[in-house]
This record gives sequence, structure tokens and C-alpha cells, in this order.
Amino acid sequence: MELPDPLSLCSDEELLSRFRRGQTETFGLLVRRYERELYGYLRRYLGDDSLAEDVFQNTFLQLYLKSGQYEEGRPVRPWLYTIATHQAIDALRRNARHQILSLEQQRAEGSDGEARSLLDSLESRGASPLENLSAEERKERVRAGVDRLPDFLRQVVLLAYYQGLKYREIADILEIPVGTVKSRLHAALSKLQEAWSESPSMFEV
Repeated sequence: MELPDPLSLCSDEELLSRFRRGQTETFGLLVRRYERELYGYLRRYLGDDSLAEDVFQNTFLQLYLKSGQYEEGRPVRPWLYTIATHQAIDALRRNARHQILSLEQQRAEGSDGEARSLLDSLESRGASPLENLSAEERKERVRAGVDRLPDFLRQVVLLAYYQGLKYREIADILEIPVGTVKSRLHAALSKLQEAWSESPSMFEV
């Protein structure tokens, strides 16, 4: 029976620390570990496969260049998302692209700083237009509504509801207070409710 590569059992933090000490093969393992997750995030953020690939590569280039700034023990995942988000914002500015975010899976506020179903959250707020739709139709309407949110709300929604990051992590990534993260999430839900209440025809089948 083939034994697993000992490096594959290392945490992200240990891999980055080993890379800084000269164990260069650990960097490639970090890239592979985050390839699907981070690329998927960038694809939805940017709305462009090719641009997402470029930003993904630039993110790990920046991680490579900034590895000397890494503080031992600092969680790698939110730091990586910080770099990726900044790279994505720069790419949008350079390309003058403002693609709409597409949520394949939504999450909303929970008591532990994580999130639960965005649909559950909306329905608990009494978003009655959703009640008469099938589950798939409801998901599509939620996605369409989120697509219409202002950029600064969609950005927080994507990190919280799709990537499942905690509020503290999102705050660190976007360099805003935790309270601002929560208020933006609440504002997003309120805007969705408001839009649906004012335009009930949106939900007619």
C-alpha cells in the first residue's frame, strides 16, 4: 500500500513556512491545493474565464514574491483571498470590466460568524414572492437579484455566501470593520426584499 506524501498532510501554514525555509516543492502543493477553489471564486468575481486564469496566476506570483512578509502562524487562506481580491479589482480597473457576479450557491448570516442558506434567510424575512416558486426557480431569482446589487454589496455577498468565509476573514480581506461586513450583508438582503416587493411581476411564472 502506497503511503501518502507527508507534505500533503501539512497545513497551509506549515507548507508556506517550509517554502520560506527553502523547501521549494511545497509552493506547488499550495497552488494545487487552492486551484479549483480560488479559480472558481475568481471566475465568478470577474465573469471571464481567461481573466480569472490570469488573475489566478498573478495571485500566486504575488504570494511567491510576498512570502517573505508572511507572519508565522497567520492563516494562509484569508491572506490568499486578500491577494486574489486585490488582484481581481486591479484587473477589472485595467480592463474596464464590471462583470456581474454569479452565485451558484448562496450563504447567509449565522450566529457563529459563518453563514446559512441565503434562501432560508430571505424566506425568514418574509420574502413571500419566493414561496410559490420551485426550488430551482427560487435559486435563479435569487441569483438574478444578487446580480443587480451594487459592486460593494456583491463583493461581500460572494465572499460570505459562496466562499463561506467568516466575517473576520472578510473584514481582513477587504480591509473594512467586521461591523461593515455585517451591515453590507444586511443591506444586500434588504435590497433584494425591497426590489421584489416593488416588482412582484418579477416572480410571476
